[in-house]
Amino acid sequence: MRIASLIAAALLAAATHTPLRAERTPPRPVPLDASGGEARVIVKFRDSAATVRAYALSARATPEDAARVLADRAATLGTRHGLLLHAGAALGDRTQVLRADPAHGLDGRALAARLAADPEVEYAEPDRRARRVAVPNDPFFNTVSGPQGPASGQWYLRTPAGEVVSSIDAVRAWDATKGSAEVIVAVLDTGVRPNHPDLAGKLVGGYDMVDDADISNDGNARDSDPSDPGDWLTQTEINANPTLWQGCEASPSSWHGTQVAGIVGATTNNATGMAGAGWNIRVMPVRVLGKCFGYISDIAAGIRWAAGGSVPGVPPNPNPAMVINLSLGSGGACSQTEADAVAEARTRGAVLVAAAGNTAGQAAGSPANCPGAIGVAGLRHVGTKVGFSDVGVELTIAAPGGNCVNVGNNEPCLYPILTTLDSGVQTPGSPTYSDSFNPSVGTSFSSPLVAATAALMFSAQPSLTPDGLRDALRMSARPFPTSGVPDDPITGAIQTCRAPGPSDQSQCYCTTSTCGAGMLDANSAVGAALGLRAAIAVAPAAPQAGQTVTLSADASVAPSGRSIAGRQWTLVDGGGIVGGIPGATSANSVSVTPSAAGSFTVRLTVTDTSGAAVSSLQTITVAAVPVTPPSTGGGGGTMSWAWLLGLALAAWVLAARPITPRSALPRPDHPAS
Repeated sequence: MRIASLIAAALLAAATHTPLRAERTPPRPVPLDASGGEARVIVKFRDSAATVRAYALSARATPEDAARVLADRAATLGTRHGLLLHAGAALGDRTQVLRADPAHGLDGRALAARLAADPEVEYAEPDRRARRVAVPNDPFFNTVSGPQGPASGQWYLRTPAGEVVSSIDAVRAWDATKGSAEVIVAVLDTGVRPNHPDLAGKLVGGYDMVDDADISNDGNARDSDPSDPGDWLTQTEINANPTLWQGCEASPSSWHGTQVAGIVGATTNNATGMAGAGWNIRVMPVRVLGKCFGYISDIAAGIRWAAGGSVPGVPPNPNPAMVINLSLGSGGACSQTEADAVAEARTRGAVLVAAAGNTAGQAAGSPANCPGAIGVAGLRHVGTKVGFSDVGVELTIAAPGGNCVNVGNNEPCLYPILTTLDSGVQTPGSPTYSDSFNPSVGTSFSSPLVAATAALMFSAQPSLTPDGLRDALRMSARPFPTSGVPDDPITGAIQTCRAPGPSDQSQCYCTTSTCGAGMLDANSAVGAALGLRAAIAVAPAAPQAGQTVTLSADASVAPSGRSIAGRQWTLVDGGGIVGGIPGATSANSVSVTPSAAGSFTVRLTVTDTSGAAVSSLQTITVAAVPVTPPSTGGGGGTMSWAWLLGLALAAWVLAARPITPRSALPRPDHPAS
């Protein structure tokens, strides 16, 4: 009866933890690094493999001898699996290329999976066709000279190198997926300029949700035209209606939505302008901001409509977005209106990405602090929090927000976020790009980098849920730097970011309680979406003080076609009972010996053969050694059930035996006759 109850409870637990799937599952594109259907794999034999011992390969072997050894290994392994395998080149003494005979009808992934299950094989993976690294030919992607800089180009998309540590490594993510045109990112903003050459072919029909004609600046309320008419505001307008424009300042048009749209989805590899982080993904403009501001009601309506929900008076959205970017916000807690809109969009499978805000280290505003939203902090190129970015425990991750380093008169900004722009001061002018002298900086531009990465993740794995995608972003994030950044010329030594309070905080070292889980890593995030997992096994499962605790990475897994290439163990918090991890912290397993009861926390980071990396944190609780209670009979030691049972049995035997009177027993001085 108890067993049946336990089985029923297990089934109920499994049922209640079944993940929800997104409603829209666009087809997965064929990865550009596939092996073209050829059954060609790289196999590494285990060091203990009998096949390797039988057919040893010496580094000094002649080409003919090596070919015979490799052929013998291929034949042996093939016979074991009923396959005709042809030997290719050797990569090491235990690593070689193998090809399956075409008659078997296998491709590289199928052959690798089959051979990887062999007990003699350490790993097997498709021998992918290498191409030149997928760096687009857009001229502004690389270093730019001349007045339209910046000299650093699109530094924020490249692989981290040198002092640039916060760049998102989109170039290696593009090797895994260049994004699917079926994945749409809705940009809820001021609208876009549809005639920009880097956006014209990437836009999906959106909507204008600005309902107040006083701020819409296009002469009407809601309509089907999401183009940006400009959001300039003059002092004359402010003077004429100070109540409406309270808190606003006179300003030229920002073309903010056009800037955000370019970061997400500018046409890439077209030898024109810039590269969009999402490469092939498409952008849906939803206009929710007018002159100076927008209303939460319009923003909430835009969220619902973008995700495929219904908005009265607005026709249905025929192309619901899987990602919604909100480079906008207001101070204070998430309103119920926003929370409801975010929750509804998430039930439809959409991910919402929102900027933390730009009030110099104050509390992140809404919708970045709404439950379920992915709030994004802004980073400098060196990985510290950029001065303008807000912070908060609600934030999920951080990404480059642009910074200028040199701020003297007429000095070019060195690390802005280059993006699409319009030259018009008020009404639309000609298409252009931001540059070193007209830079784009702010968490508004951190957020679309995360949104584009989310779109790449959906392209690689359409079945991701919003929670699954957010978890993958977190565990694939690179750790924040904690030292080594030169002193700030204005504020001095860099301090650790603190929780938001009444005063501003400039550049500071991010923590996981102020800026999110870490720095965005697009390559690792795509790897996590494809199935890269770091898993920690603890033995014994319930350790006691003084016991050796072994931590193993054996349960970690890599995506199909890849293998685990590296492991790194870090003691995050010793809890006063573990002083460090002895031995090689890159080993598959490590051991520690806690000195007392308490808990300690470790991080395991695994890296696969594509360079993607994910981490897992685990806190291990250590119990005290049980205290032996004193015995009640003065004899010391505890009385086990077995001992008590033996005692009772002895007593029973004694009770059953006949007792001879003491007077009848022979005495030593009177032997029996």
